[in-house]
Amino acid sequence: MTAQATLLFDAKAELAESPYWDANRNQLYWVDINNHQLHVFSPGGGKDEAIQFDQFVSAVTMTASGNLLLAMHHGIHQWNPENEELTLITSPEENKPENRFNEGKCDPEGRFWAGTMELNAKPGAASLYRIDADHTVNKMVSDVTISNGLAWSVEKKTMYYADTPTQKIDAFDYEPTTGAISNRRTVIRIPEEQGAPDGMTIDEEGMLWIAQWGGARVGRWNPETGKCLQTIELPAAHVSSCTFGGADLDELYITTAREHLRAEQLKQQPHAGGLFWIKLDVKGAASNKFADQS
Repeated sequence: MTAQATLLFDAKAELAESPYWDANRNQLYWVDINNHQLHVFSPGGGKDEAIQFDQFVSAVTMTASGNLLLAMHHGIHQWNPENEELTLITSPEENKPENRFNEGKCDPEGRFWAGTMELNAKPGAASLYRIDADHTVNKMVSDVTISNGLAWSVEKKTMYYADTPTQKIDAFDYEPTTGAISNRRTVIRIPEEQGAPDGMTIDEEGMLWIAQWGGARVGRWNPETGKCLQTIELPAAHVSSCTFGGADLDELYITTAREHLRAEQLKQQPHAGGLFWIKLDVKGAASNKFADQS
């Protein structure tokens, strides 16, 4: 089954990523990593606001106290949208200035999981971390190249994870009370001609929606069988991430990028770097908040 996504906002972002749906305000947060920007998009009026920073902004999530948590080049920060104060929480790779944070997302218990990558994607130079509510940091996965997609199963017993160059989605047994993970195994292998796994999310039926970088698509994959059930096609090769939103969580918001596209490719893909949308017949997982203690 194949469907087409609709262009929602022609952002022409260099590297749009990390869409996060704010159900209280009916708006979408997203970032343009390479341009150091956090964006706030309001679907109702089609308005987009860009907030400029002085370093890479790679992932965004809301906190229980109403602030935002940002994964950046130099660590994890809290940002107060009222006074625009940016506060460093932790920088676990302070000794690795050539690394930056990449994908990040909260688990169902409110812990923030964020992974890194070396700026030139040096193999094995990165890690995946878990930041708890009290700001304790735990390294959970080592020997990572490009830490990307994260999702948790509906019953909160499995965590899914993508290290993009491996072409695989791996699953871990997940313990909600402690945040421990174990028993790593591969559940999905994406053929190279279909793109590489980037950001992802999960629906109420336990199927994974995976942005396929280089494949001009988002695929709906069954982690039990490893099969692709549905494809959402986009007029942009570099599809970076997706999340569910809307009043009923049945709308998929999809980010794309212009990064690494040559001039002739950009002519063929004029809306690359745009924000796309599609309404689906299945509902997805809500965006979790960071359970900060402030």
